[in-house]
Amino acid sequence: MAPLHALVLADEAPYVPLEQLLTEHRVDVVVALGDLTREELAPLRHFDGRKLGVHGNHDTGDEFDDAGIEDVHLKAVDLDGRTVGGFSGSHRYRGAGRFAWTQEESVAALRDFGRVDILLAHSPPLGVNDDTGDAAHEGLVGLRDYVGRTRPSLVLHGHTYPALQLRRLGRTVVRHVRGHALVILP
Repeated sequence: MAPLHALVLADEAPYVPLEQLLTEHRVDVVVALGDLTREELAPLRHFDGRKLGVHGNHDTGDEFDDAGIEDVHLKAVDLDGRTVGGFSGSHRYRGAGRFAWTQEESVAALRDFGRVDILLAHSPPLGVNDDTGDAAHEGLVGLRDYVGRTRPSLVLHGHTYPALQLRRLGRTVVRHVRGHALVILP
């Protein structure tokens, strides 16, 4: 299986214009991890490759409409021989928006979700790249249980402010993105 080059976007506009990133780098797929506005995602409407995404806790749900991004929340899709799935939102806290979950709801939502090779999530699994002392940036128990049970190769997430940008949960690589990152998908 040939490697896929992904442009991953999360939480804030890239510090390099999106149009420039798309023309100056090899990009096979664009991944949106939430909390990006319609305006920030608008340049993607001209990108001919695959676009996959999950919503963030501050999203209203229409951010992907004009950009042609496929919402993969609790769905599994094929991406050149890889199974990719997603989970939108964050831990529910005061001020969280539409895509927010209690820990129990996250566990129930992911209980029967099938195995994927790559998981796209707005929030991290509980205890990885999160701040358990801050309800707004606490990871999700459901994601931690899911990763432990199914062992995807890679989890990509945004939402938090970790000191480390790359960690493991068992054999699964858990990668945080804020702004943008160019990632080779396994």
